[in-house]
Formats: sequence, C-alpha cells, structure tokens
Amino acid sequence: MSDVIGEGAFKEKQDKNNRQKTMKQLFFSLIVAIAWVVVLNSVYFVQEGEYAIIKRFNKVVDIRSDAGLGFKIPIIDDKSTLTKKNVMYSLLPSDVLTKDKKSMIVDTYVVWRIVDPLRFLQTVGTINEIERRLDSTVYGSLKTTIGEIDQLDIIEARTGENSINGLILDNAIRSLDRYGISLVDVQVKKFDLPETNKNAVFERMTSERKQIEATYLAEGEEEANKIRNTADKEKSIIISQANALSSQLIGEGEREYMRILSVAYSGEERAEFYQFIRGLDALKVSMQGDKTLVLSDDSELFQILSGVR
Repeated sequence: MSDVIGEGAFKEKQDKNNRQKTMKQLFFSLIVAIAWVVVLNSVYFVQEGEYAIIKRFNKVVDIRSDAGLGFKIPIIDDKSTLTKKNVMYSLLPSDVLTKDKKSMIVDTYVVWRIVDPLRFLQTVGTINEIERRLDSTVYGSLKTTIGEIDQLDIIEARTGENSINGLILDNAIRSLDRYGISLVDVQVKKFDLPETNKNAVFERMTSERKQIEATYLAEGEEEANKIRNTADKEKSIIISQANALSSQLIGEGEREYMRILSVAYSGEERAEFYQFIRGLDALKVSMQGDKTLVLSDDSELFQILSGVR
C-alpha cells in the first residue's frame, strides 16, 4: 500500500530541508570566517627598518628585527613596532651660561636610533618619553660644555663647532646608553645672544676691533719709521762712499793726466808745440760769438794769426 502525502505536508517537508541546508551553509561560512580570522591574527609581517614586538598579556615574548613573515598566537598575542632607522629630534632653544657667566641661546638637534629594543621598552617604553629624556640629558651636557668656554671665544669661533659638538656628544652618550638607544650625532645649529645683550656685545666687539686697528696702525707706523731711518742711513753711507770714490778717481785721473802731459811735452820742441796748442785752444774760446779782438803785437795769439809763428 503506497504512502500518500498531501500537498501541504510535502511543502512543509521541503521547507524544513531548505532550512537545514541554509543552516549548514551558515555554519560552514562561520567556521571558514573564524578560521580566516585566526589565520590573519596568527600571521604578521616585519618591514625593513623596524622591530616587531610581540607581547602576551602585556609582556614581551618575542622581538623580530629581520624583515619577513612571522607567527603569533591570535587574540592572546599583540604586535607593535619600533623604528630601526635614525631619528632626528630638534631640542627647543636653550639658554645657557658661558665660562665668563654670559648668557647665550643655543639651538641644537640630535640624531639617535634604537639599538636594544627590549631595554628601550623596559626603561622608557615610548618615543615621547625618550624625547623627554633627550631634552634633559643633552641640555645638561650642553650646559656643562658651554660652561667651560668664554662667550667671546664662541662668538669669534675660536673654539670650532666640531669640537663643541664632539664634547656634547661624548658627555650625553654615557647617560643615554642605559635606555637602549645610540646617540649618533649632536649638532649645534646656531648660537645666539639674548636681545638685551646683543647691543652691548656688538659695541664691545666694535671697541675691541678699533683698539686692535689702532695697535696695528701704530706698530705699522713704527716699523715704517724704522725702515725709513735705515734706508736714509744706508743712502747717506752710499752717497758718502760714492763721493769719496769719485774724488779719489778724479785725483787719480788728474795725476795720470799730468803725468801723460809731462811725458808728452818733455823737451824744448814739445814744450813749444804744447804752448802752440794751448794758444789755439785759447783763441778758439776767445773767438766764439760776434766779437772784436784787440791784440798786442807781441802776444802769442797775434803772432799765430799773423803767421809770424
């Protein structure tokens, strides 16, 4: 005998089967979603230039520094990151006193990086906190370093910036090692004077420069006078020596001239010839220009001109 099912009962059975099928699909989708969430919460990525910190119940259980894929317990473990890169931090301009108790405003920045993330988390924990420590530590080192230098030496750059930066860095490094960071560099961007002191410092520097100028001018004039006196003395000596040598040479020349004449005109005939030549020379001198010459009959010149001699 065949079972006969009414149309209403058949429909009710079909609806029940559809509901069961839908429930199975929902349950499967929920399982897949939960599994996906679990997988997503189990896997994490470590980027270049960062530390991955894994905490379990707020306690550090793992630190990854190499880039790549990592796994953690979902929900229980939390992941956070810290940078491995150099970080630059500018301090607020600080008012410090120099060795000679003069006030100066110093603008500084530091470069630092995390080298021990576990110690960093245990001692300071956050970037804001380490910046606060940097403020106090670097300012203390800056105050100590500048306190050993006179203001004028800083203004006139007698102490090099590299020397100042190195001293500040050395003093600060020793205080910051315990925080798990490395202080890479400290640089003074500029030194400045308080507004109330600028005019007084500039006037003092101007006065000092004028004093230096006057000193240089006086020393230069003194040296110039020494050089002029030495030159004048040497000139007088050279001229005196030249005059003496000239007189000596003239005397020697005249002696030689007289010797030559005495040799040339020795003897009666040569003496007469000499007198004849001297007479011609005298006549030559006397007859220069438009002149009338009156001579006596017995003069040497008359005899020469008249052809007697």
